[in-house]
Amino acid sequence: MLDSYESSRRTASVADAAVLVALDFGERDHDDAVAEFRLLCSSAGLKEAALVSGKRNRPDPAYYAGSGKAKEIAAAVADSGAEVVVFNHILSPAQQRNLEGELKARVIDRTTLILDIFAQRAQSHEGKIQVELAQLRHLATRLVRGWTHLERQKGGIGLRGPGETQLETDRRLLGKRVKILSEKLDKLQRQREVQRRSRTRGRVFSVSLVGYTNAGKSTLFNSLTKAETYAADQLFATLDTTSRKIYLPEAGNVVVSDTVGFIRDLPHTLVAAFRATLEETIHADLLLHVVDSASPARLEQIEQVNGVLKEIGADAVPQVLIWNKIDLATGEGGARFSPGVERDEYDKISRVYLSARTREGMDFLRQALVEHAAAFAAAGANAQDPAADVDHASAVSVF
Repeated sequence: MLDSYESSRRTASVADAAVLVALDFGERDHDDAVAEFRLLCSSAGLKEAALVSGKRNRPDPAYYAGSGKAKEIAAAVADSGAEVVVFNHILSPAQQRNLEGELKARVIDRTTLILDIFAQRAQSHEGKIQVELAQLRHLATRLVRGWTHLERQKGGIGLRGPGETQLETDRRLLGKRVKILSEKLDKLQRQREVQRRSRTRGRVFSVSLVGYTNAGKSTLFNSLTKAETYAADQLFATLDTTSRKIYLPEAGNVVVSDTVGFIRDLPHTLVAAFRATLEETIHADLLLHVVDSASPARLEQIEQVNGVLKEIGADAVPQVLIWNKIDLATGEGGARFSPGVERDEYDKISRVYLSARTREGMDFLRQALVEHAAAFAAAGANAQDPAADVDHASAVSVF
């Protein structure tokens, strides 16, 4: 990763104070969206100096928020001394440019904010490549200059073709960098495919944890596998897929994978860049869809996750809803959720109520895993294969 590129990637975290803009276009869950937006900004390291809101029927073509609201935002910037304005919306390049001219401050939209959080959190080599690729693809749509450092690193003079403007040169160099990163990801994807084939030959039942960001996937993963992956009460605490093997006496070895969380309006560039990682989800035998049962927007979050799963081609994978955080949640009428399971019309476990933090209900999750693994074996995928029963010593018995 380019050292001089690093400073340009950290777009949101360079300023302490920010004016937040969240407009209401008539969404049914606007208050929940604003609360999530504030948490996103906090996760990016920003301090809220002011929140500007308002209702509109449709975005303004020039300023998104309209010229009058733009003046209100400019006043909030002047009063607070904020250096950045963050929109909880996706801005066009022209809108962003017009707003920066009007507000005299750096303007970033929701996509850039999420990409910045990913840039701060990526730890693995693959994760960093994925984030940089997503940022480059997004910024390639921004009609701005800002990539001259790429030219300087390559020597500058002699790179420009006949009649090329500086912007054209920057775009060509940016495209070259995108090509290099894409090739690196393709190579990593091929390596992952080899590992997946090896696991398939071993006929090991594979389970992927999916869910909305901050639903408690990593906490559940740690509780399941006795791993020590990073888990925190913040958005996108986990970016890199982590896999561990556990052993169930009734079902044999099970590979459990923790994946990146989803969120509403997840940038398409990010989904595309993380497709190699998310393929772990596509090829899973079972998805544990972790839901924050304490969230008022839990039903909308389930819809958002299922939408992304459909986008990446994982909507056909069998799924069990894990209603997590029952120690903090209440149902209709204020009644508390109890540990347990619900079954579908085929008598299969379709929902498990538990708390990964307190481990209440973990026995019911074990029951669900055993039943689904047994169905997997009955279908012939785990038939008599010596490789299926080896390496128990490396698997963790957690129940």
